Amino acid sequence: MSSLSIAAYFPWNRVVIAGQNVSSEVDLAVVDVRPDRRFAPLCSRCSQPASRVVSEEVRAVRDLNFASASVHLRLSYRKVYCPACRAVIVEELEAVDRWQRVTRRLARSVHDLCKRMTVSDVADHFGLGWKTVKNIDKNFLEEHYDETDCAGLRLLAVDEIAVRKGHKYMTVVIDYETGRVVWMGEGRTRETLSAFFAQMTEEQKVGIEAVAMDMWEPYIQAVGDALPNAKIVFDLFHVVAAYGKVIDRVRNSEMSKATLSQRALIRGTKYLLLKRHVTDPDERERLRKLLQANETLSTVYILKEMLVRIWRYRSRAWAARALAEWCALARMVPHPEPSRFARTLERYRQGILNHCEFPIHNSKLEGVNNKIKVIKRRAYGYHDDRYFVLKVKQAFDPESDVLFRR
Repeated sequence: MSSLSIAAYFPWNRVVIAGQNVSSEVDLAVVDVRPDRRFAPLCSRCSQPASRVVSEEVRAVRDLNFASASVHLRLSYRKVYCPACRAVIVEELEAVDRWQRVTRRLARSVHDLCKRMTVSDVADHFGLGWKTVKNIDKNFLEEHYDETDCAGLRLLAVDEIAVRKGHKYMTVVIDYETGRVVWMGEGRTRETLSAFFAQMTEEQKVGIEAVAMDMWEPYIQAVGDALPNAKIVFDLFHVVAAYGKVIDRVRNSEMSKATLSQRALIRGTKYLLLKRHVTDPDERERLRKLLQANETLSTVYILKEMLVRIWRYRSRAWAARALAEWCALARMVPHPEPSRFARTLERYRQGILNHCEFPIHNSKLEGVNNKIKVIKRRAYGYHDDRYFVLKVKQAFDPESDVLFRR
């Protein structure tokens, strides 16, 4: 008598394998699973013994593939009356959660593969619908990342990321020390960031020492309202990027009043003037000729290099002196744009000088934003914003094993 049995591949308690039907032509295996009558049924909601069986039904449930064959369970189960819940409830099925059409172990495999593959790829791999795969993955993610974890936060970085065309943004808050994405919210308004701070306790708010951000007034107001003890630190990257717009406006102005020979020299130099480091010999020579021929562009270009140096000081007094000198030189440029930018720097002077005490910046958050774009691009965009936020939180969880693949 043969002792071979497939029961070992279905190691669930309280059920028995009643039969199997394998079709080699279509790589399909159907396994009959029914409750083990030796056990009294339990309520799937409270796990208490049921008082009576109300009805018996059969459900088709998808399980993990066996070799090349897809496995479907013909699962018999009972609806029972639970005295504790005072309701008719499906009995506890170790193999599958209530109302689900896939086994728990298949759901776990789907979730694990979604860390490394797109939803469509996982759906094709298992022969499931993409909505089913997304919902399985989303359920797992909500178990771990549904609540905003604000414990232990000391340094924050705040920025926005474009999620869709048409100026659709989300605000991103990260723990600067660990790189963990703490929270994401729709929009980039004062109310958006205030919604995050509303989830924090007063003790957690007091624990925030500094917040790195750009000079975006709605964020500044939200931080000022919620975190009166935190220092706002303006990020070098965003300040230099804002000054780059000043350079381009000056370049356009100089272009409009230049002679034909001068226009040929200025034309096409927008990104050349914005580069931090010009290494190409031909570009270096072109830049040299441009700055030599146009004194105004030469001055605003030198001011760009001087602006970067302000963030290198660790002494607040020296940084304040450098900032004052920069603003004075900017006002000497025969163009209104540098003077206007100098007034902006003076208005946000404290946030610029705070970098001496807290040398933090948004470069880490820019790296986070780039990876978020990879996540979005892998799925060709997410229509479910909640699912998108959960995927981002998972990706930047220090304990997660998610891989970034382009």
